[in-house]
Amino acid sequence: MLGGYRIEGRRAAEIAADVERAVGGGELEPGQLLPPMRELAVELGVNPHTVAAAYRTLRERGVIETDGRRGSRVRPRPATTGRDHVRLDVPEGARDMASGNPDPALLPSLAGAFAAAAAQSDREPVLYGDDPVEPELARIARAGLDADGVPHGPLAVASGSLDAIERVLTAHLRPGDTVAVEDPGWGSLLDLVPALGLRTVAVGVDDEGPLPDDVRRALRAGARALIVTDRAQNPTGAVVTATRARALRTVLREHPEVLLVEDDHGHGIVDLPLRPLAGTTRSWALVRSVAKAYGPDLRLAVLTGDEITMDRVRGRQRLGAGWVSRLLQRAVVRLWTDGGHDAEAVAATYGERRDGLLRALAGHGVRAHGRSGLNVWIPVPDETAAVSRLLHAGWAVAPGARFRSTAPPGIRVTVSTLGAAETAPLAAAISAAADRTPARGYV
Repeated sequence: MLGGYRIEGRRAAEIAADVERAVGGGELEPGQLLPPMRELAVELGVNPHTVAAAYRTLRERGVIETDGRRGSRVRPRPATTGRDHVRLDVPEGARDMASGNPDPALLPSLAGAFAAAAAQSDREPVLYGDDPVEPELARIARAGLDADGVPHGPLAVASGSLDAIERVLTAHLRPGDTVAVEDPGWGSLLDLVPALGLRTVAVGVDDEGPLPDDVRRALRAGARALIVTDRAQNPTGAVVTATRARALRTVLREHPEVLLVEDDHGHGIVDLPLRPLAGTTRSWALVRSVAKAYGPDLRLAVLTGDEITMDRVRGRQRLGAGWVSRLLQRAVVRLWTDGGHDAEAVAATYGERRDGLLRALAGHGVRAHGRSGLNVWIPVPDETAAVSRLLHAGWAVAPGARFRSTAPPGIRVTVSTLGAAETAPLAAAISAAADRTPARGYV
C-alpha cells in the first residue's frame, strides 16, 4: 500500500509529521493510499482516535485527501504546487500574448491619486480602531452594486480578488469540502482551492457562463460552494447572460445551503451588463477588483455578501491583517472620481482588439471564444504542439493546461495590447499551428 514505507509515531502530531516528511521527501508519492485508521492504529499500538487526529491534521494541511469509504490518499499534486510550472517563459524577440495583463497604455496615472490620498491622510490620519473601510469608497462601491442589481449587504475590502475569495471560502468551508469551479477557469483559483484543503469538481463553461446541467450535477453530488465569474471569464471571456442567469438561479434555488461566490473582476473593462446570481442562496458573496481597470499592483477588491458571511470575513480579517490600507483605499476613491478612467472607451478598445482577432480566426475557419475581457480562448487538438509552433513563429501564447482540469486542450491569447497590424499575422500563425496539429484519439 505504501511501497514499503513504514509510518512512525505515537502521538497524532508525530504521525502527521512523519507522513508529511515522507511526502515532501518523495518516499510517499501522490495518489498513494494510506492505511485505514484502525489498521494503522493497531500497527503503531495507539488509539484509533490518535490516527484519526493525525489524518485530520494532514487533510487540513492539504497533504492528503479523504474520499469516504475509498479511504485517504496522498494528494495527486501537492497543494502548494502552482500552475506556474506550465507557464511559458517568453524568450527575447517573441511577441508576448501570454501574460494576461491589461494594456499599460489604458491604465490611468496613479501619481495624482496617491498624492491626493497622502495629503488627505496627513490631514486625517487613520488610527487603530478606525473603520477599516473608507466611507467614501463604501458609498461609491455600494452605489455601483445597487445599480447592477446586487442585493444589499455589508461591505469589506480585501487585497485583491483571490484574497477576498479565500476569505469567503474559509468563512464557511472545512478541509475536505468540495467546491464547484469553472473548467476552464482561472489558474490561480484552481490552485487556491486545493491549497485550502478543499476538493474541486469541474463545471463546464460556454460563452454564456457555467453550464446549468454541470452545476446541478456538482451540487447534487455534494459540492458545498460554487464560484462563478460573471464577466470577462478567464480564459474564455464568457459573460453570464440574462437567460443563463435565470437557469443558474433555478438550479441554485434547489440548493439554498450552497455558498455562492461571484467574481466580477471585469468591472471597469467590460461593457456588457452584470447579471448577478447573488441572493439566490442563503450564503453568498460578490467580489469586485480594481486590478484590470486600474493596475494589478493596486491590490484592492470590494466584496459584499449576506450578513453572516460578511461578519465572519470581517471578524477574521480583524484578527489578522486588520484592514487594507486606507491610504490605498483613498487613492482608489480618487481614481474613481477624477475622470481619468473612461470605462466605456477602455471596454470598446479591448472589444475591438478581441473581435478583430475573432474575425480573423473565423476567416481561417478557426473556432475561438472571447465575448469580453482581455483574452481569447482557442480549442486545439494538441496545445503543447500549438504553443511550440507559435513560439517558433514568434508568438508566445499561454498553454491551456494552466486553466483547465478536465476540459479539452486549448490555448489562451491575451489581446490587450494587440495592434491592428498584428491581427492578421497572428491569426494566420494560429491557424497554421492548429491545422498542422494532428488530431488524437483518447481512450
